[in-house]
Amino acid sequence: MFKKIAVYLEMIKIEHTLFTLPFAFMGALLGSVTVHGELPTWAQIGWIVMALFGARSAAFGLNRIIDQVIDKKNPRTANRAIPAGLLKTMEVLIFTIVSFILLFWAAYELTPLSVKLLPIAVFMLVIYSYTKRFTWLCHVVLGLTTSLAALGGWVAVTNSVDSSAFIFYITLSFWTAGFDIIYAIQDMEFDKKEGLYSIPARFGIHKSLQVARVFHVITAIGFITLYFTTSLNWWYFVGIIISCGILIYEHLILSPKDMSKLQTAFFTMNSVLSIIVFVFTLVDLVVLTG
Repeated sequence: MFKKIAVYLEMIKIEHTLFTLPFAFMGALLGSVTVHGELPTWAQIGWIVMALFGARSAAFGLNRIIDQVIDKKNPRTANRAIPAGLLKTMEVLIFTIVSFILLFWAAYELTPLSVKLLPIAVFMLVIYSYTKRFTWLCHVVLGLTTSLAALGGWVAVTNSVDSSAFIFYITLSFWTAGFDIIYAIQDMEFDKKEGLYSIPARFGIHKSLQVARVFHVITAIGFITLYFTTSLNWWYFVGIIISCGILIYEHLILSPKDMSKLQTAFFTMNSVLSIIVFVFTLVDLVVLTG
């Protein structure tokens, strides 16, 4: 049983919650303080965690089902659960349905707007896995999909979306799209061979890194803009300065001639960035509301 659980956790890349969970919490914190002048309740945080787990699990389950033929051909992904025979397609389908049920349940326990936005969330979760079959903008679609976690955190405690929430959402969308472009470089030759779409397959490594840098400049501008459009103070600003330094370092360790530190740039740097932004935001808002 424990081995099976481990396979499911690997399938949904549980370690990648370090990208999304801190920002989902940040959306809830920032939204609650901005709109209500108080921190969210523990009950709200619990339902948000459940919604995020359901959404991520459903998204990965769908992706593994939809991409199982492609995954089997790609040496990098051939050891994933379905192509490796560790899980059957029906098992993953049932897991995905249960995950959607968790998402729907959590949304109904939060706010009416959370429920109304569910069709959009489900559509984005489903369509993303197909985008690399017809557009190299698949990275942007992934960013817009993944960043729904942060926007969802905001909506879950405020039942509203304002300009600051939208800025936060777009900022994280470009952040995710930028590091996904970097990640996709390792599949560039395979994507070309299979006729799949991605920015690296279309434009090559050099231009892909340039696009990722531009996306992350937009990310930095978005984070700084939040400082001026919300009640955030200097604790948050210090965190953003550190995070901008991380983004710069992430791109300094990569070059078209040396991509050996791709995993460091993709996972380690971005995980650290999300945690730092959340922690400094938490300290800022706790001090503010205290």
